[in-house]
Amino acid sequence: MATAPADPAPPLKDAVIDAALAGLVAAALALPMLGFHLEDGTTSLTLSPHLPRVGLAALVVAGGRLGLTLARRGLAARRAGRPGRLARLGGRLSGTRLWVGWAMLLFAAVLPLLPFADRNLIDKATMVLIYVMLGWGLNVVVGLAGLLDLGFVAFYAVGAYSYALLAHYFGLSFWACLPLAGLLAAAFGLTLGFPVLRLRGDYLAIVTLGFGEIVRVVLVNWGDLTGGPNGLGGIPRPTLFGLRFAAYAPPGHHTFAQFFGLRFSPEHRIVFLYFLILILASVTNLVTLRLRRLPIGRAWEALREDEIACRSLGLNPTTVKLSAFATGAMCAGFAGSFFATRQGFISPESFTFMESAVILAIVVLGGMGSQIGVVLAALLLVGLPEWFRELQQYRMLAFGAALVLIMLWRPSGLLSGRAPTIRLGERT
Repeated sequence: MATAPADPAPPLKDAVIDAALAGLVAAALALPMLGFHLEDGTTSLTLSPHLPRVGLAALVVAGGRLGLTLARRGLAARRAGRPGRLARLGGRLSGTRLWVGWAMLLFAAVLPLLPFADRNLIDKATMVLIYVMLGWGLNVVVGLAGLLDLGFVAFYAVGAYSYALLAHYFGLSFWACLPLAGLLAAAFGLTLGFPVLRLRGDYLAIVTLGFGEIVRVVLVNWGDLTGGPNGLGGIPRPTLFGLRFAAYAPPGHHTFAQFFGLRFSPEHRIVFLYFLILILASVTNLVTLRLRRLPIGRAWEALREDEIACRSLGLNPTTVKLSAFATGAMCAGFAGSFFATRQGFISPESFTFMESAVILAIVVLGGMGSQIGVVLAALLLVGLPEWFRELQQYRMLAFGAALVLIMLWRPSGLLSGRAPTIRLGERT
């Protein structure tokens, strides 16, 4: 008589232990950034502890990790047709990630309307969303296609300088330059893709790193076009259907405040830029999720798992790699164009290798292939240092410690999403 297969889901005890370890790691990472506060005294600076913040961060991460573990195990057990006790509990949480994603989007949409939302908070949230968009773009290359890219900041720079130069020399508006910046960045992605078609692993990383440095050196030395080390200033701001976010408008035009009968406030432009990057990031997320379920997305996953098997299935690795590089570069071009119009000034110093390292760390720390993981990692690596600038000197220490601990504890990232989109034998 055939015996039923054992339940692959771990007992509840193992899930709790895993969540407790996640909380301890989160506490260790949060300690240098949240556990202390630098206060300016009358005679000297004092460092006062704020350990409740660390405990709260550990509890949030442990609870989220436990819920996601139960949800994943419950979904796996339901597919296998073996709903055990842990599976029944996890089945109720199988849609946790979807609801968490919608909740985060809703919170981001109403953030400027909340009572505690000031200009500083909105401006920092805008910076976090820029890195979220960059992380989602790099996630296509690294997380889905499995191609290690250390020069992703080059496409970010191409998008920024494309908008700045087109606006400076041809007088084009932001809305006209936005698609052009994305297309130019995608073209550079194809340019990078052709020389590295036969490279893998460390060799691919070295070549992409060199490509990023080549772009930065060209920006520094081509002073007649890019302004060289001095950069480019006076980049025009975006408008809302021709309405300027300024105190005064040229004759025959209206400002945003005049058109809606409001008193002029500089915060109008800050809020507008926030909603603009929120829309761009949301569109990037939706397009990426849609591409994952299309044949091109499944080809990326096949290339990630095994390039030889991908070729044996009749897929062309050349086309798959080029499409991944072009898609990721286009997202970076859009983000770079927004960065240029937000700052009003750009220089090669904004596009160094450290930017590529931070973006790659966001993808790896959050979990390669995970959209929500990128958001979480961006909040940890970009948001927290922005809110706690008094501990800026500890940023690289926490940054390196986070990567080492993730390597040892969760090599696939906090919220790994590398599960195949299609499984054999799955009912549709």
